[in-house]
Amino acid sequence: MTKKFYGGWIVAACFLTFGISTGFPYYNIAFFFDYFRDHHGWPISFITMGAPIAVLLTIWAGPVIVPRVSPRLLIVVGTGVTFIAFQWFARLSGARWEYYAVWCLYMIGYFLSGPIPHQIIISNWFKAKRGRAMGITYVGVAVVGSIGNKLGPYLASKLPYTDALQYMGFLLLVAWPLAIFVLRDKPSDKGQLPDGAEQPAVTAAPAAIEPPRSFAYLLRQSPFWLLLVGSAASIGSIAAVNFHMKFVFESQGFTDQAARDSIWSTASFWVLWSSIAGRLLAGYLADKLPRKYVMLVTYLVVALAIPTLFLVKPGHTGPIYLFALVFGFAMGADYMLIPLMAADQFGLSTLARAMSAILPTDTIAQFWVPNFVARLRDFMSGNYYVAMMAVFGLAMLGALAIALLPRHRREEAPVVTTAGLRRQKADAP
Repeated sequence: MTKKFYGGWIVAACFLTFGISTGFPYYNIAFFFDYFRDHHGWPISFITMGAPIAVLLTIWAGPVIVPRVSPRLLIVVGTGVTFIAFQWFARLSGARWEYYAVWCLYMIGYFLSGPIPHQIIISNWFKAKRGRAMGITYVGVAVVGSIGNKLGPYLASKLPYTDALQYMGFLLLVAWPLAIFVLRDKPSDKGQLPDGAEQPAVTAAPAAIEPPRSFAYLLRQSPFWLLLVGSAASIGSIAAVNFHMKFVFESQGFTDQAARDSIWSTASFWVLWSSIAGRLLAGYLADKLPRKYVMLVTYLVVALAIPTLFLVKPGHTGPIYLFALVFGFAMGADYMLIPLMAADQFGLSTLARAMSAILPTDTIAQFWVPNFVARLRDFMSGNYYVAMMAVFGLAMLGALAIALLPRHRREEAPVVTTAGLRRQKADAP
């Protein structure tokens, strides 16, 4: 009898390990920022500086280490490193160099165990159903991240925040048995083929494939710069909201720690669940409608959601659900549309090269924009309204850049080679 395809277990395990390694730490570390401020006496501009400095110092880890190591091992090592970072966050002495060091450790864990190893495993196991499998895997980021949104405030209400940080860190180790005993790097490890095929797919004669364009070519194309600026602006705006949300609530009157923890928990939890709907609907619409317009609407919604934060006040918390629904929906759609638009603009053969420039830029914006917002807030004497309106302006800039993209890729004359000329002469009547 044919052995049952193991791919379902792979998707289920990746759903959990991706959520544990990426969604859980990223969407919950900001909960502790006000505790860091009050405990160590650090300004917000310093607290939000740890991540961007760490990105610049550790961004090499992904391209240097990941291609050389088993994805399963990367998940084990990376979550272990992030676990150590959480324990260290809970034991900080107050020295500023130490804060930068622990963020570097956190970032290395993220680069090792985050999106890349999970994308590799899913891509190895699935061909025909890769998009569906990848979509399910990415939903795990929101689901597991939302668990932390409830767990962190609960633990902080019962224990010192340092103990809450330590206990939350242990959840990262749940990824170990899944990675060791359930995950497999590729289907051949279980004696199977991608998608559960009973025999290797018969490959057709290779079709003519457009050669990938060079970086020099991309740098001369206005769509490349528009997509790079637009995606960085939108992702930076989203990160600024996620990193500063709790401080904005404080500026709106939630000065009591328990009340601030509670409103943050509600907002972040529903943002993540709304992001699932946004990701699924955007994926559907991107297959039915011109992707430029789907992306443009998404970026506009990101911008329009930001002012709704200031509708939330003590005794008037109902608008938090409006904010969470709108912002979360756009956040979920935002990330997945970037590679789709890059493929439309530059072609599949050039997609990897284009994304190798766009993704690092987006990552840098994701962690540097929150720090710029903190500095602007300090410059404006603690006025968060002005700082977040600047974020609104940045998000609108991202939407404008996408609006200026051409709807269709501009086709250029094919490159004529000597061999091609010979072939044309031989085929001529």
